[in-house]
Amino acid sequence: MSQRYRITREFQEDGNTPQTISLEECKRYFASKPDFSYTSVFTVTGSTTMSIEGDFFMWSCGDTKIPFRHYQGDIYVSGTNEAVIPKMIEVAGELGADVVEG
Repeated sequence: MSQRYRITREFQEDGNTPQTISLEECKRYFASKPDFSYTSVFTVTGSTTMSIEGDFFMWSCGDTKIPFRHYQGDIYVSGTNEAVIPKMIEVAGELGADVVEG
């Protein structure tokens, strides 16, 4: 079973920072990163193909694309690929957020 992480401001006590990460903020932030692209449908291909609608910021890591999904004010990402850990910490730091499991 893969590990899932959440980038959140839920635990921030700074009164100047919003508690949630808005979709508009994510779009501005990830648009400034050349290794990310936005998509509203994420398609998983394997023995079957499944498409998931949502707000996905796809990180290009070599030949692999890893989805960072914005959902209800937080960003979710799978920790299946070890390369995602430092990128996730970088994103959280730049957004003034924390990383938690779950």
